[in-house]
Formats: sequence, structure tokens, C-alpha cells
Amino acid sequence: MKEAKSKKVALITGITGFVGSHMAELLLSKGFKVHGLCRWRSRTENIDHIKTKIHLVEGDLLDAHSLQQLMMDVRPTHIFHLAAQSFVPASWTSPAVTLEINVVGSCNLFEAVRAAQLSPVIQIACSSEEYGLVKPNEVPIKETNPLRPLSPYGVSKIAMDYLGYQYFKSYNMKIIRTRGFNHTGPRRGDVFAESTFAKQIAEVEKGKKEPVIYVGNLEAKRDYTDVRDMVRGYFLAVEKGEPGEVYNISSGKARKIDEVLQTLLSFSRVKVEIRQDPARMRSSDVPILIGDSNKFRKRTGWKNTVTFEQTMEDLLNYWREKV
Repeated sequence: MKEAKSKKVALITGITGFVGSHMAELLLSKGFKVHGLCRWRSRTENIDHIKTKIHLVEGDLLDAHSLQQLMMDVRPTHIFHLAAQSFVPASWTSPAVTLEINVVGSCNLFEAVRAAQLSPVIQIACSSEEYGLVKPNEVPIKETNPLRPLSPYGVSKIAMDYLGYQYFKSYNMKIIRTRGFNHTGPRRGDVFAESTFAKQIAEVEKGKKEPVIYVGNLEAKRDYTDVRDMVRGYFLAVEKGEPGEVYNISSGKARKIDEVLQTLLSFSRVKVEIRQDPARMRSSDVPILIGDSNKFRKRTGWKNTVTFEQTMEDLLNYWREKV
């Protein structure tokens, strides 16, 4: 009985997603028994290579009953809550769906933990999009910065963030909030700027599309971290973070989206035309996001280990294999 109790059992929501798949790999390497919440219609290509090593559990964040059953069956010691509607432009076309998944889904998760009378450490993946409109004198952004969201997605993440704080205060749940700034790398969905650039370059290289790269706003500045460093951060958050606290996880360096594109192009010999696509422009875009992650670094010892150039090269190579 004692042995079963000491076993580290992780539950990852959103395990089939970009970040979830990298999180699963890391936890397996740390000796965890890994369970993943999976909707019946989820595509599993991101985890096909580790499917035999993990335990997929069918369920849905919007189905409170399935979550309660899952908690009773799995009894996790650690929860990494990564499932979300995470594509910012989609939050304008489907604001209610975004709010439902990100807020109601998180509430259902917390309630399922309470109903099962469990006390796991829970990391919830909040977002730098919560900061939204950041003034020039407010960068790099600290956790104490005002939250001025510029998208329904940003609003949904603030609600989830504060819901986590409220459940910590009201029920003493061990919830740690991480506000991750932009993170990317292999398996990143092609709806995101750097990934769609990489995919288009790979398609041009293979002769599958004309030598034109379609882009949105290239002037926005973002703070990029490699996804493999980001999931290490999430792991350190549950190992060394303080429940109830919120932590920025970021590189502390901003890059224009144009620099991202030029870095990707530097790894290819194709000559392309860059053409702006109005459909890729956002209704209101956050002009600059640079995070101050000193609080997190001091608490956990986390640091970036993968260079930006390496991340971009790995992302491009991922798409070269895919296309």
C-alpha cells in the first residue's frame, strides 16, 4: 500500500496537443506514471511515438461527470492543466466556446479534484496574453503588471488564472499558476505565425506551393521560449513553486515576427516573395510582450537551454518531414 502511495502519478489535460506531448515525454523521463485526458475526437499524431508508455483516458473538460470518474480512477499526485482553446484569432470567431472551454472546463477540473477528495499539486497554464495592452514603460512585464486583455482568449485566461487563485484560497488546493510567454518548437500547430512560416518554406522547398510566404503583422514583438524549456518550467513549478503564486516563464528577450521569419529563411536556400494576407491580421494585436521571469528563476533555478536559432531550425525540420 505504501509503495502505491509514493508512486508519482501525473494527469495531463491536453496531452495530445503540442505542449502536452512534450510534457508527457518529460514526465516519462522523470519516472512518472502518465495519464492523459483525451477527447474521443482528438488527433493523436503528437503522441503516437509514446502511446504504449502512457495511459489515455477518454473524457471532456465540459463533461463534469467524466472528470469526476477520471479522478476516482487515476488518483493523480500531479496535474498539468494544459488543455485549452489556445488560438487567439479563433477566440474572436468563437468567444463563447473559448470562455466555456478555458473557464468552465477549468472549474469542472477543480471540482472533480474536490469531489474525489484528492490533494494533487496542480499547474495551470495561464498566458502572457492576459497582460494585453502593455505600455512602453512597463516592459519587461512583471507578474504585478496590470492585466488589460485585448482578446476573448486573454479574458478567458485571466478568469482561469483567478479561478485557480480562488480555489487555492477557498479550498487550500495546491494550485500553481504559470503565465507562459510565447513558446514554440517541433509539433507546433500551423495556425501559429512561426509554424505557418516554417510549413510554407518546407512546401516551397518541396515544390508543393509557389515561392510566396503569406504573413500577418510582422511588426509585433514576442518573447519566445523553446517548448522543451517551457515544459521543464512547468515541471519545476510543481516541484519548487509555491501554491497560490503566479509565475512568468519567459526568455526576457523580444523578437519582431519579421526576425522570426528571417531566421527561418536563413536555414533554407529558397528565394521567396513575402506577401501580407489580410486574413492573418488580428482585430487588435498586442504590440509587445517581453516577460520578466526573475521571480520564477530565483524560486526554481529554471533557465533557457535551447537557443532561439536551434528552436527555429528544429521547427523547420519538423515541417520538412511532415510535408
